[in-house]
Amino acid sequence: MSLRDYFYINKSDRRIILALLLLGMVAFVAVGVLDEDVPAETPSSADAKWRGGASQTQKAEPYYQVEAHRVERFPFDPNTADSTQLLRLGLQPWQVRNIYRYRASGGIYRSKTDFARLYGLTVKQYRELEPFIRISSDYQPASTLVAHDDGAQRDTLRYTAKLHEGETVSLNLLDTAALQRVPGIGSYYARRIVAYGQRLGGYASVKQLNEIDDLPADVQKYLQVTGDGHIRQLSINHLSLNELRRHPYINYYQARAIIDYRRQHGTITDLQQLSLLPDFPPEAIARLRPYISYQ
Repeated sequence: MSLRDYFYINKSDRRIILALLLLGMVAFVAVGVLDEDVPAETPSSADAKWRGGASQTQKAEPYYQVEAHRVERFPFDPNTADSTQLLRLGLQPWQVRNIYRYRASGGIYRSKTDFARLYGLTVKQYRELEPFIRISSDYQPASTLVAHDDGAQRDTLRYTAKLHEGETVSLNLLDTAALQRVPGIGSYYARRIVAYGQRLGGYASVKQLNEIDDLPADVQKYLQVTGDGHIRQLSINHLSLNELRRHPYINYYQARAIIDYRRQHGTITDLQQLSLLPDFPPEAIARLRPYISYQ
């Protein structure tokens, strides 16, 4: 085999190699032409160009831009001032939104110091605004319009006039508001007294208040029970076991004993008929008697 056989290239391969060589020559010539058109850049000119580009970028794209506006001072009422007025006073938009939310939720600025509680308001800002704050009298408590005999102004919704020594009221005719006139009784005890009276069907004696836990005993001297017309009685011959046991003075075993006695002996005409039963000692019959009807 001759040396020519080792370096033999067929016709199609020769065409490909020739095309690649031509493409390489064209690229080389193009790069040479472009390098001649671009002037050489010295280190000093490159540094100046970089500095100029940086300054132009900083001028064109600032980090943060705030629209400047002139702060004004004029009289204003924080309860009625609109957003334009509040912004003119120098408040920030988020502070204005907080004022609007506070007013929308029913908040009222009753004094200048109330406005000082605005979140984000500095001492300097408040001192500058304070001489211009005008709170309308329409936003003051209505209790300021009423003067009492002692010259003091008092909120009658918060303070209840108490009974004096020697004064009494009827226990069965009182509601929670009237009970709070009794010295030593507030809203908590008033609710408990009324609730227990409803369970009993009315009070037959002031001494029944001793059955309410922790109720001060000295409140009884301001209360009295007049007659029994306000007592709701139980029809002992007709009520079911569950209906009987709802009364505080009748437990489950007593209610069952009443039902059994009616079934065995018929109509009950007097509670004394139950005295022979072990569930009805004399004291149980005595306190239950005002609440029983035999009809």
